[in-house]
Amino acid sequence: MNLPFLPFTRPSIDEETIADVANVLRSGWITSGPKVQAFEAALSAYCGDRPVRIFNSGTATLEVALRLAGVGAGDTVITTPLTWVATANVILEVGATPVFVDIDPVTRNIDLDRLEDAITAQTKAIIPVDLAGLPVDRDRLYAIAGKHVLRVIEDAAQSFGASWKGKPIGTDGDFVSFSFHANKNLTTSEGGALVLPADIDSGLCERLRLQGVQRFPDGGMDVDVLGGKFNMTDIAAAIGLGQMKHIAAFTARRRELARRYFERLAPSLGLELPPADFENCNWHMFQVLLPTGIDRGAFIAALKAQGIGVGVHYPALHLFSLYRSLGFRAGDFPHAERIGATTITLPLFPAMADADVDRVCTAIATLLGK
Repeated sequence: MNLPFLPFTRPSIDEETIADVANVLRSGWITSGPKVQAFEAALSAYCGDRPVRIFNSGTATLEVALRLAGVGAGDTVITTPLTWVATANVILEVGATPVFVDIDPVTRNIDLDRLEDAITAQTKAIIPVDLAGLPVDRDRLYAIAGKHVLRVIEDAAQSFGASWKGKPIGTDGDFVSFSFHANKNLTTSEGGALVLPADIDSGLCERLRLQGVQRFPDGGMDVDVLGGKFNMTDIAAAIGLGQMKHIAAFTARRRELARRYFERLAPSLGLELPPADFENCNWHMFQVLLPTGIDRGAFIAALKAQGIGVGVHYPALHLFSLYRSLGFRAGDFPHAERIGATTITLPLFPAMADADVDRVCTAIATLLGK
């Protein structure tokens, strides 16, 4: 029997949301407008009434956060080499220099035991990444940042719906950046949100979001900062509002699917599984590391031939040509390099059936058995 192709992720968008998008299209107001305002208000309520501004991508939120934090030429920003490349690219975009700290091989997040050794007089900020939706230890992170008077820009692109000690990510902390890309737990097709700390002017954030423009009641305007074109459309915001209604259910279902993977993937297969954190993690992705000696490319191709899609999240980014040109080399961050070279992301999304997990696990067991 030929089963339908099973992608590693697929957004869940209900008919009510589709109808609301159609209403936006019919309204004649399709760029930033009332839906953007409503989505920002909903996100603010979710984040403990903190100020939130939404953007057209999670990359834009990180860049604007760096600018709001005063990061620029001559500064360094510490982050992890095991992340989507945007995390480091935005540091270069604002004229600063990225400094990488290797990962903890268990959590696969930045190794907080190594963090202080990377801090210098030039360090201005830290960008931790919640890989696969597993939060970095916020207590230790902020203790180190506070000790050295550093800004924290949480790259929570993957951790919307996750929590730290019972509190949703975004309700505490300094800057918190979310992504709403199509593969995220909450999607707007493309988009992001920035949760602002109390000492940051939300008006400046808005100007940086849209060309630096400041408007006055008499119809006049001024441009006092160099901004970008980062605003979200009402079309995207309508999708986000529809998704907000389901985020708790989405997260619960992801956790059920992750538990099933743990139950069905036998230790004898030799896979290295992620930490089994069902209290904090939102299970944005379920990533396993292949055993030594397995050709990852051939393994992925064999799964695809059986109608199963997987992803690679992520290659160690300091090995990309751009970062090699800045002086980074193979061997600099061995844990990130090993995990980046052996990881695969298995299918996991709320609409999956239990039988889909079983199908993936059976295929993997058959391939590794050969």
